[in-house]
Amino acid sequence: MQKPILIGLTGQSGAGKSTVSGIMRELGLAVIDCDGISRLVSTYPEFLSEVEKAFPGYTDENGLKRREFGALVFNDHEKLGRYGQIIFPLIKKELAAQIERLASQGERIVVLDAPTLFESGLDKACAEIISVIAPLDMKIKRILERDGIPVELAQSRLSSQYAEKFLYDRSDRVIVNDGDISDLRKKTEELVLEIKERFDA
Repeated sequence: MQKPILIGLTGQSGAGKSTVSGIMRELGLAVIDCDGISRLVSTYPEFLSEVEKAFPGYTDENGLKRREFGALVFNDHEKLGRYGQIIFPLIKKELAAQIERLASQGERIVVLDAPTLFESGLDKACAEIISVIAPLDMKIKRILERDGIPVELAQSRLSSQYAEKFLYDRSDRVIVNDGDISDLRKKTEELVLEIKERFDA
């Protein structure tokens, strides 16, 4: 069974990465939602046990106290790193299983929609990396509308993520989402066509 070519898709919160991945899926590319995998593994007993050991009081009978925990780790790089050490191995294990399943279905290209592509080390497995960026005011507006959180928490979340220069330096392509949805769709369609031509898929 031939291993599929992995394309990493990442970007800052509120930049429009999920919209891009949705368009890619519509255009026939297989997409794995790594955020979805993260939510799945965060329900595993072994995950919750390790989080409770490292961060006492941030889990209960319902699982992870997401909002409180988010406020804790997004404001502290050391805590965010400790959290990554707990969750990334579980994500990679589940991701490998999903990639293998898609390969068995004949998929030649698989897009990893991964907000923490670089933090997890998944970028090293990708043949190409695409980042989505957007102006700061647009990102904050989208986060507030999507997540219903205070503006201070949105700003804190963005400050904990990689800056645009980091993404430009480490990406093969960058999509600047500074227009409307039709503009973003056009940019994504052109990119998907180039990917299919490059990898003969």
